[in-house]
Amino acid sequence: MKDFLKELNKEQYEAVVKTEGPTMVIAGAGSGKTRVLTYRIAYLLSKGVDPFHVLSLTFTNKAAREMKERVINLIGDGEARNVWMGTFHSVFAKILRIEGHFLGYPSNFTIYDSDDTKRLIRNIIGEMQLDPKQYAPNYVRARISMAKSHLMSPAEYADNPDIISADESSGKPLIKEIYKNYNARLKRSDSMDFDDLLFNTYVLFRDFADVLYKYQQKFRYILVDEYQDTNEAQYSIVKKLAANTENICVVGDDAQSIYAFRGANIQNILNFRNDYPDYKLFKLEQNYRSTKNIVAAANKLITFNKEQIKKTVWTENSEGEKIGFIRATSDNEEGKLVADAIFAAKMNEQRPNSDFAILYRTNAQSRAMEEALRKLNIPYRIYGGQSFYSRKEIKDLLAYFRIVINHNDEDALQRAINTPQRGIGKTTMEKIIVAADDHQVSMWEVINQPVKYQLKVNTGTLNKLANFATMIKSFSAEMRKKEAYEVATLIANSSGLMRMFREEDTPEGISRVENMEELLNGVKEFSERGAEANEGDMEFQGSLEEFMQEVALLTDADKDDEENNDKVSLMTIHAAKGLEFPYVYIVGLEENLFPSVQSISTRTELEEERRLFYVALTRAMTKATLSYAESRYRWGQFTITEPSRFLDEIDESLLDIPHRSQGMGNRSYGRVEKKAPESTQLQKRNLKSVREAAATTDFHADDTTSLMAGMQVEHPKFGKGKVISVDGAGPNKKATVHFNGVGNKSLLLRFAKLKIISY
Repeated sequence: MKDFLKELNKEQYEAVVKTEGPTMVIAGAGSGKTRVLTYRIAYLLSKGVDPFHVLSLTFTNKAAREMKERVINLIGDGEARNVWMGTFHSVFAKILRIEGHFLGYPSNFTIYDSDDTKRLIRNIIGEMQLDPKQYAPNYVRARISMAKSHLMSPAEYADNPDIISADESSGKPLIKEIYKNYNARLKRSDSMDFDDLLFNTYVLFRDFADVLYKYQQKFRYILVDEYQDTNEAQYSIVKKLAANTENICVVGDDAQSIYAFRGANIQNILNFRNDYPDYKLFKLEQNYRSTKNIVAAANKLITFNKEQIKKTVWTENSEGEKIGFIRATSDNEEGKLVADAIFAAKMNEQRPNSDFAILYRTNAQSRAMEEALRKLNIPYRIYGGQSFYSRKEIKDLLAYFRIVINHNDEDALQRAINTPQRGIGKTTMEKIIVAADDHQVSMWEVINQPVKYQLKVNTGTLNKLANFATMIKSFSAEMRKKEAYEVATLIANSSGLMRMFREEDTPEGISRVENMEELLNGVKEFSERGAEANEGDMEFQGSLEEFMQEVALLTDADKDDEENNDKVSLMTIHAAKGLEFPYVYIVGLEENLFPSVQSISTRTELEEERRLFYVALTRAMTKATLSYAESRYRWGQFTITEPSRFLDEIDESLLDIPHRSQGMGNRSYGRVEKKAPESTQLQKRNLKSVREAAATTDFHADDTTSLMAGMQVEHPKFGKGKVISVDGAGPNKKATVHFNGVGNKSLLLRFAKLKIISY
C-alpha cells in the first residue's frame, strides 16, 4: 500500500491523522475537503479500524460514490466496501429496514417521493371535503415537512399553541387533522416519506435505548460532510450517535451555508465548539480551484458577514484575469452580451461548451439567456428540469414495482390498478377506500377479501379486482425466484404498460416506450452490479427492492447528473453548490433581485444572500464574470434597477470594467436614476420582449383567503412583493403589498391575482 499521506498538505495531513475525539474541519471553497474525508477514512482503515465501525454521511449519492471510489483507489476494495457510507436518508433508511419493526414497520416499507406525498395529501384534502384552494397541497406539504424536520409529531403539532394560532390566522385550522390523517395513511400503507426517514430514526434512538446503544457501539467513528447544511433532525441524530466515543469529524464551510429555506441551520456548525468543548479545529485555507483574483474577490466579499468562523483563503494558482463585468441596458441585452462573451471565449480559447456556466438567482432569469444562446446556436442545458424519474410512464412502471414489493402501498396501488385500463374506475376505488377506512385495514386487504370487508360492487368488478390481485401476487412470487432485471421486464410486459404505449403509435408513445426501456436498462445495470459485488459486501445483492430504494433516495443533484453532454450549464446558484466550471457568468446582480427583495429585511437573511454570492463566485476556476441590467421586465412590469450592493463589496482593482462612465454611487460602473423612462421609443423597443416574456410565463394565482402579513407574493403585473397588512373580512378583505419598484398597493383579495411564493 502506497504512503498516501504524502499527498496531503500540512493542514490536510493534521486533519486526517487526528482521528480521536471531536474534530471540525472548516474547508474553504476549493480547498480539498473531499480529499480530507476520503483520506481520513483510508487512514482509519489502514490503522486496522473495522470498516463496519465507520459511518460517513453525505448529502448526495454522487458524493458518497465518489468518496468510496477514492478510498478504494487508496487502499484497495477489500475493506473499503464495508464502510457505511451514503446520504443521511439512505443510511437511515438502511437502519430503519433493520430496526423498523420496533416502530411497527416491515422491512419492505415503501419510501414516498415528493410527487407521491403531494398526491396523498391532495387525496386526503378531497376525502375531508376541504377546499383545495384554501388548503393548497403544496402549502400543506410544506407545513407537514416543517413539523417533521423540527421533530414534531401530529400530536405535538396539535398541542403547539403558536402553530395552531398561525394556522387559524391563515384560515387553515384543519392542517393538524390533515397531518394526523396523512401520517395514519402512510403507516397503513407501510410507507414513509423523506422526512420520516429522519424523524423515525430519531424516534427509534430516542425511545429504544438498546437500539441506540447498538449503533453507538457500531459507529465508533463518524464523519459528516457539509455539516453547515444539516437541519435539526440530522443534527440531533448525529449527536446521539456520537455521544459515547465523541469520535466525530465534521467538515464544512459556514461561508457556504445557503439552504436555510430547506431547514438547514448554520448554528449547527457555528456552535460545534459548544457541543464539544474539547474539539480540535482545523482550517483548510489553500484553494486549489481558482485564480488569485477570484479568491481575493471572494475573500473581500465574505468579510462583510458578521456571523462566521474567520479564515483567510489563499492560492498558489496564477493571478488570472480580473473579474469580468457586463453592464446591459435591459435583461434581453444582458442575455445577448453574456452569450457573445461565451461565443468569443469558445472561439479564442478553443473551449468546449461544458466549460461554461451561467448562474442566476431565480429560474425566471433563464429565458433571456436561453434566447440569446439559441440565436448563436450554442447548445445549453438547464438544471432543475423534469427528472427522468418524474415522467408519467416511469412513475407508472415504478408504481408496479412498488406494489409488487409492498402490497400495502396504497398510492402505488391506486396508480397501477387501472393503468392500463381494466374497468376499475373511480367509483370502485372510492368504495374500496371507504371500506378500508371503515375497517381500518389496507386497500389491498379489501381487494383480496371483498366479502369480509363488505365491498359493495358487482360480480364483474369483483372478477377484475381478483385478476389484478392475482397478477400482482404472481409478480411477487417471481421476484423471490428471479433477479431484478428479469422481474422488471416481466412486469413491464405482462402488466400491459409496454403494449399500451406501443399502441399509441405517436411520437410521444414511442418516446415513452424508449424511456421505459431505458429504465429497464438501468435495472439491468443495477442487477449486474449486484452480481459482481465483492463477496465481502454481503448487504448488497442487486435486488428489485434495493433498486427501488436507490431510486427513491435520489437527490436533486443525482437526478441532474443523468446527462453530461457538451452543453453550457444554466442553473440557479443553489443548484451550483458543489460544482465547478472554468468560466462562470453570474447574472442579474441587481438590488431586490440579488440580494432578493425577500431577504433584505434582517441581517441574518442578508448574510445568507451574501453567502450565496460567495458560493457563485467560488464556482469559477479560470474566469468569473458579473453582469447586471439597468432595466428589467418582471411579470410584464418595466422596472428601473440599480446595481447590487454586493458589487460595491468587491475591490475595484479586481474588476475589469470596460467603458467607464460617470454615474451615481461610489462606483464608476455607474448607477441609473430611479425614474420612469421618458422615451416612448424605449418602450416600443421593449414591447416585443414584454410580449415574449408574457407568452412564456405560466402564471397561476393561488387562493388568498389565508393571506397573512409577512408572506411573499407575486402579481402578474406588479411582480414580487411582501404583504404588509391584511384588513377587513369576507368580500371586503384587502391586503397592502409592497412591490419591488412599484411601492405599496392596496388590493381587494376577491379580485387580486396573487401567487403565494413563501410563507
